[in-house]
Amino acid sequence: AEFGKTGSGMEAAGPSSERHQRRVLGQKLEEEITKLCILSRSVFMDQPMLIELDCPLKVCGDVHGQYSDLMRLFECGGFPPEANYLFLGDYVDRGKQSLETVCLLLGYKAKHPENFFLLRGNHECAAITRIYGFYDECKRRYSIKVWKVFCDLFNKLPFCAIIDERIFCVHGGLSPEVMNLADIRKINRPTDVPDQGMVCDFLWADPDIDVAGWADNDRGVSYIFGPDVVNSFLRKHDFDIVVRAHQVVADGFEFFAGRKLITLFSAPNYCGEFDNAGAMMIIDESLCCSFQVLKPVRGAK
Repeated sequence: AEFGKTGSGMEAAGPSSERHQRRVLGQKLEEEITKLCILSRSVFMDQPMLIELDCPLKVCGDVHGQYSDLMRLFECGGFPPEANYLFLGDYVDRGKQSLETVCLLLGYKAKHPENFFLLRGNHECAAITRIYGFYDECKRRYSIKVWKVFCDLFNKLPFCAIIDERIFCVHGGLSPEVMNLADIRKINRPTDVPDQGMVCDFLWADPDIDVAGWADNDRGVSYIFGPDVVNSFLRKHDFDIVVRAHQVVADGFEFFAGRKLITLFSAPNYCGEFDNAGAMMIIDESLCCSFQVLKPVRGAK
């Protein structure tokens, strides 16, 4: 290759040539990311809004761009397709490597569509990613166009999953608008996240031990709900437990409503500001549930 000619022969490429090479590489990577999103998008749309899964399965909560901790999860649980996975949302924002995190997850989804499943979290939304880091990361490392491609993909993610007809999984919480499971199956995609209603509740609602029924959420969106709501939902739909994510919990997992609801959070040392553990829920063939805990790393940032 010729990097440039002078009267005395060839000379090494200068800074402008290096910048050009980086720009070309960046364009190629951006094209690959776009292709991955388009491929994944079609896979999500070929599968239902309410996913029905079989055991054995490993379930993970929020990972929030903490790529190294995502790798720790796979090192503990096995890399796909060695193990089957369900992630409950919030793949981007807050952490420093949202792009690596979401691209790896989408790559596994595209390669192993019947063994690897991703639900939508409240951060898989244009309005939220615009504020909490993912937009800035896309713009800084590639372009705003990449962020828009991801936002289009996010609008096609499913909201809920059922494991072996006994375990109901969702990112945020329950909704007073769900009369039967057919209501979930009827949600049309693509869809943005509305300010209220069933879709909003699935992504934003929280359990609260001090409330009975439904009450306004301090987040300013959706509801909080009490143990009675959980028990009523389980009886009505013949489930055993609800598994959700959405909130930092010290041990990576936390029980609610007499162990009828479990909160999972899989990003240890969240944002480098908390000393929380991260956890992964392991469900075997007999529906026996256990937890793999990632201990927080002292002084991690």
